[in-house]
Amino acid sequence: MIRLLLHSADRALQGLLASTLGNDYDVRVESDPEQVKADLAAQRADVLILDLDLDHPLDQTLAYISELRGHGTPIVAMTEDDSRSTAMALVQHGVYDYFRKPPHLVELKLVVRRAHEHARLHRTLELAREQLRGLTSCDQLIGSCGRMRMVYDLIRRVANLNTFVLIQGESGTGKELVARAVHNLGREKAPFVAVSCGAIPETLIEAELFGHEKGAFTGAAGVREGYLEKAAGGTLFLDEIGELSLQTQVKLLRVLQERQFSRLGSSKLIPLEARVLFATHRDLEAMVDEGKFRQDLYFRINVLKIEAPPLRERAEDIPALASHFLEIHSRACGRPEPSISPSALDLLGAYHWPGNVRELENVMHRTAILAEGNTIYPEDLPESLRPLDHSLAAEEAASDASFEEQLRVYKHKLVSKAISESNGNKTLAARKLSITRAYLHRLLRVGGEGVDVPVET
Repeated sequence: MIRLLLHSADRALQGLLASTLGNDYDVRVESDPEQVKADLAAQRADVLILDLDLDHPLDQTLAYISELRGHGTPIVAMTEDDSRSTAMALVQHGVYDYFRKPPHLVELKLVVRRAHEHARLHRTLELAREQLRGLTSCDQLIGSCGRMRMVYDLIRRVANLNTFVLIQGESGTGKELVARAVHNLGREKAPFVAVSCGAIPETLIEAELFGHEKGAFTGAAGVREGYLEKAAGGTLFLDEIGELSLQTQVKLLRVLQERQFSRLGSSKLIPLEARVLFATHRDLEAMVDEGKFRQDLYFRINVLKIEAPPLRERAEDIPALASHFLEIHSRACGRPEPSISPSALDLLGAYHWPGNVRELENVMHRTAILAEGNTIYPEDLPESLRPLDHSLAAEEAASDASFEEQLRVYKHKLVSKAISESNGNKTLAARKLSITRAYLHRLLRVGGEGVDVPVET
């Protein structure tokens, strides 16, 4: 049960809210400001309903709100002041929602539930960030689900071993980040050399890997170190190992077996001093069965396997990942990081993410550029993530409806647009439309069947 703390000196309001909300919530009334601060500091309330005495100067009231907000409990404010400047000031100082006394009780219950859910989501994200800060060796990997904890455990186990590691996973799952985490934990100060085997032409791959002497082949004008030499003492990461030809696989196998190699055009043996990590999005076992990948090389590189899980199998990590990418790209765009509404997070969690984490980052990058408000709503996300637009369906259905029904749909559309432009704040939306807040909610209830309207603040 949600724990409500009502901070008010108005005995009539205390009795009204305690009796009407007591059946659905754990309601406690407190008039002493110092006790309220102590209760919030001790996390003894999930939502604070704050009855504001605006006989005090507004700046003192706002300073008090800021002090209460520091404890992390969402605040729902009530006051007799209905001015636009007061509403704006309260919202800007972190008040979750704002009511004029006496509040509409059904609406108050809805806002309390949403405030509690918003705070719960915020705490979940902060916990995930704390866990990430504790994973210093895996600081570029984000996620705390069971699959990712297994990945972290394997990274730690292999980080200080000079053994071959095969990292498998779909495209976009972060295989190179896993390789970098292994390197950073074990050989952070040494070189990390990443090579995409599929990006190098077959005619050049051997020269790139092993290096060459002057005149080793046409165009070899000088001596060049290969990637195996450049990574000496550090880590060589061979991405998309399944793209190598069978001929190159034979030569690589010999290097891994003998732990030494020579440059093209030279017989001088060079010891293999790099730890070699491999990655692929392909099914190497199936390639072995098809004769496209050497079985002996597969067994050689598959000493320890780390599976990078697809994003659809770690949906609980999506909020932390989305928040992380939104923070990075918002900062790059020179704008404050917006929050993500629960309805938008629901869409992100329901999507199947064929491009995995890379696709999610792309979506949040786009959102950071295009979103206009301080909160990300479903309409700010790409259409491919959204289900059928119910408002459009309603509009099409209304085209054959009566005049009254078409008018109802049009009014609802105006209300939806005003709420979105007000970053989900219903009070400001009502002011923008020059209607009362109660009438705005009546339009939402009467006209909004089948239409998803963002009402978060």
